Amino acid sequence: MKNTIKVERAKKNWTQEDLAGEIGISRQSVNSIETGKFIPSTTLALKMAKVFGVSVESIFQLETTD
Repeated sequence: MKNTIKVERAKKNWTQEDLAGEIGISRQSVNSIETGKFIPSTTLALKMAKVFGVSVESIFQLETTD
């Protein structure tokens, strides 16, 4: 699964730490999700979409191998 978290963070001029604080997780967790090492829960994906003001589908996209 690919994602556009880094792009969305850049639009808000947020660091990984800033995003982590907004959604209640660690900076390391944000990094793991951003780099594709961890796939977030539905709840976490919805929280991210809400703080960015976009849909979940605009942040997370399935790849053909998923």
